[in-house]
Amino acid sequence: MRAFEYLEPATLAEASALLHRCGGRASVLAGGTDLLVQIKASHRQPARVINIKKIPGMDVLTFDAAEGLRIGALVTTREVETSDMARRHYASLAKAVTDFASIQVRNRATVVGNVCRASPSADTLAPLIADRAQVHLYGLSGSRSMPVEAFVTGAGKTALAADELVSRLTVPAPRPYTGKAYLKHGRRVQMELATVGVAVSITVERGQCLDVGIVLAAVGPTPIRAVHAEAMLRDRPISAGLVLQAAHAAMEDARPISDVRASADYRREMVGVLTRRAIELALQETETH
Repeated sequence: MRAFEYLEPATLAEASALLHRCGGRASVLAGGTDLLVQIKASHRQPARVINIKKIPGMDVLTFDAAEGLRIGALVTTREVETSDMARRHYASLAKAVTDFASIQVRNRATVVGNVCRASPSADTLAPLIADRAQVHLYGLSGSRSMPVEAFVTGAGKTALAADELVSRLTVPAPRPYTGKAYLKHGRRVQMELATVGVAVSITVERGQCLDVGIVLAAVGPTPIRAVHAEAMLRDRPISAGLVLQAAHAAMEDARPISDVRASADYRREMVGVLTRRAIELALQETETH
């Protein structure tokens, strides 16, 4: 392991100033489940590691019926997994972090860290995008926010500037009669990277689809919004036939590749299977809200 300087800022402003001075040669430490492994394997060799755990207010996980969910940069996946408010109002995200990794990793890994990792198979990204979540960033020029969908710009790439870090995520409060689901397929049931993932958020009142978000994971360099599948459902009465048509449309929206885990053709077929199942699960949940 290459030696690095270890820093502990006490405020967001101090952390941003340190990032600016490091000129892109620093790494931010929150949970550390990815970063420390990569440093030990020499896959990353930062000159400085900036630990943000001493910054107050970064571990806040709250829900407000009007404002929605707030996830601070230090909130672990396990905290979201065990949160009653997350399980009740954001079932797809709660399921995603449950399937995330081993219990040991979930007790340390942060939701924000998983978002910033920007892996095509990241479990949290698809449900956050389906729920229209926002990323809040802090840098030398102040604060700004953007949709998670815009924040992830490529495999392992984000819209973060060199002096910026993510302070929190916010997820809008769900509308009444909204159901959510996340399904993930891999070679194993647990502790496995997604071969294909599908997140669905759907609002249905009196049998009519008022709004829907369908996001595909691990079938493109970034999570893919299945826009054709969404358009097929939105503002139409829900039926089994329509759900099947939307699942086929999602297959056309996917852009999978072949790799050691699955072929492109297999991934595309699984998109259809998981999209249909996820829509059906989400529709069941609308009946309880």
